[in-house]
This record gives sequence, structure tokens and C-alpha cells, in this order.
Amino acid sequence: MTERITVLIADDQPLVRRGLALILTPDPGFAVVGEAENGERAVALARELRPDVVVMDIRMPVLDGVAATARLAEELPGCRVLALSTFDLDEYVVAALRAGASGFLPKDVSPEELTAAIRTVHAGEAAVAPRLLTGLIAAYVRSPQPARATAPAAAPAAEGLTPRELEIWRLIATGLDNTAIAAELELSVSTVKNHITALFAKLRVRDRAQAVIAAYETGLVTARTG
Repeated sequence: MTERITVLIADDQPLVRRGLALILTPDPGFAVVGEAENGERAVALARELRPDVVVMDIRMPVLDGVAATARLAEELPGCRVLALSTFDLDEYVVAALRAGASGFLPKDVSPEELTAAIRTVHAGEAAVAPRLLTGLIAAYVRSPQPARATAPAAAPAAEGLTPRELEIWRLIATGLDNTAIAAELELSVSTVKNHITALFAKLRVRDRAQAVIAAYETGLVTARTG
């Protein structure tokens, strides 16, 4: 039997926490191990319970989801964060991805999309709602960022990448998954995965979401306007 994915839910609204728990609990693939009403409590419970995934509301009192995500990325790198927000275009979303979140979903997604995203981030991939990724980056990635003590180091430029890695990085930034990249470049999926592993190591990014942000910040690709 496949081991269940342990999940911690962090949201300041009790009704939302209960709703998320009711979605996940009946699924034998998940175990909800705790609930937190703010970011400070989420970090404390994560230290104690060591969940596989934290479903983290971005806007919370005491400590917001961005700061909580940064702490978890530093202290518990094996714990994946899936950020949630009521708003589609929100500067906090990119800030959360920069801080180490493995994905972002708006709160209006279906239960099926939520469970699929949790499985995706648990597997080490990024889960960002497709309709939001381009708009979020176009709106916020190049905007000035306030100084943050917990901000991760900026990704280096493309120096040191092979031409193939550079090509794959550009395709990732356009939103293609591994299968689509393999078809585009006429490679096997396993070969694409190997290139991506090397690419992420050289960029010092953890997943696709951070790789996409780095692509825009380094000028590899340019956000469209209009």
C-alpha cells in the first residue's frame, strides 16, 4: 500500500481549514496531521509534526504565509509548501515562490485540482495554476522587491549552462512540462529529466516555479505586456 502524504493546513479562517480537511480526509492517499491559524503556529506545528506538505494561506495574521514559507524552506527543506490565495494576481504569490513555496493555487480550484497539486509538490515538482503563471510573472517578477533578511540568494545568470540546458530552461519558462519538452526537442522524457536535474543544480533553484522566476529575472525570457 502506498504511504499516505501527511498534510498540515494553515489558514486563519476556521471554515476554510475545515473545508480543506473535509476534502482531503476521505482520500486514503492523505493524512491531515494538523491545522494552524497563523504562520507562526504553522511553523511550530511543522517542526513538531514534520508533514510532507503544508497547504499555506498567504495572507495570515501574526506571521504571513510568505515569511512562514521562508522559515520552513530554511529549517525543514524536505517539507513542501503549496501556497493558496483568494486573489489571482497578488504580489505575495511570487514572493511565496521566491521564499521557497513549491506551488500556488487560487482558492477557487476544484477538490481534484487541489489533491493533484499536493501530489505534484510532494513528488518534487512545481504546481502553479496555468492560468496564473504568466500573468503573475508579467505583473510582479520585475517589480522592485523590499529587502528581506530571509530572501533567498538571486539565481546566477546563464553562464555555465550547456546550450541544451539553456534551451530546456527557456521551454520550462514558457510553461511546457517534461513530456512536451521531450516532444519539442525530440528527446526521451528521461533525458529531459536528467538535463533538468543538472539545470536546477546550476541555477540553485529547487523546482520549476523558481526556475521560471529566475528565467524572467535574468532576462532569458521577457514578460509580455498588453
